[in-house]
Amino acid sequence: MAKVYTTASMSLDGYVSGPGETGFDRLFAWYGNGDVAVETAHPELALRLTEVSAAYWRRVASETGALVVGRKLFDLTEGWGGTHPLGVPVVVVTHTLPDGWPREGAPFHFVTDGGTRGVERAVALARELAGGKDVAVNAGTIARQCLDAGLVDEVGVDLVPVLLGGGTPFFAGLRGAPYELEGPVSLAEGDRVTHLRYRVRYA
Repeated sequence: MAKVYTTASMSLDGYVSGPGETGFDRLFAWYGNGDVAVETAHPELALRLTEVSAAYWRRVASETGALVVGRKLFDLTEGWGGTHPLGVPVVVVTHTLPDGWPREGAPFHFVTDGGTRGVERAVALARELAGGKDVAVNAGTIARQCLDAGLVDEVGVDLVPVLLGGGTPFFAGLRGAPYELEGPVSLAEGDRVTHLRYRVRYA
């Protein structure tokens, strides 16, 4: 059965970015520390992973049919140039449409409702677009809102052995916490990263 999941590369002290949006070179070093070339749908992004991480990446990519992201990530990546590396439709939760969007031929969809209604609509649309595959929700505010709305089935962590000492935590300000997690339901040990997946148990 198709799932809704959120996942992120996270430091050992729980951050998905360091102070002032730093630390990404360390959090994503595993994208380039192996000998296995992995192509993505984005022509300018090719990964070099270890065998374990490559198998993990390919499995996740094959099972994922759509993404839900926030406006902050969309702006930081400049909309991935119109093509997300996974090559799947992207639903962006935003208060206002970004200039120049939507674009013809770019599979990006925008939901401008705020709060819980917005993430509920975004996830519902992503499920339709995913064609029976899983839906990924990017970490941060959107993931927290989806968890509190009971929409997330699994939480993934690409655990990186670095201490950032501050920054943006994977989860903060959860209204429904504590949440019990079952598992890990999957585990893969790469080089300087451990890929974990847990199932969310709602009360």
